[in-house]
Amino acid sequence: MDGKIMVTYKIVCKNDFNLELPIGKLLENEKVVRAIKNEFAKGVRNLDLFTKDSSSKINIETKKELYQFEVNKDDFADLISLAEEDANSRKLMKKDCSYIELVDIQTIS
Repeated sequence: MDGKIMVTYKIVCKNDFNLELPIGKLLENEKVVRAIKNEFAKGVRNLDLFTKDSSSKINIETKKELYQFEVNKDDFADLISLAEEDANSRKLMKKDCSYIELVDIQTIS
């Protein structure tokens, strides 16, 4: 296969935070509801917050820097190993940050 692939990855650390929260659960919290009302409807009374789509979710996660590198399409099967090599060559791997998560894979030619 001829062509190139652009691979985007991030470094995952032991103490990273990642939480997926249903919007309904969020709106059950009185402090959150009060904060939303104060920010978007200050001075208005008798308001109720609800959602029509209860399956909506909010993700709270540690913000990470994304890194990219380019490889041949032939190397598709080895992308994780190549991403680890790229991270090691850039000296991105630290004591508690030793995992790679592939974020995006794009064909560029």
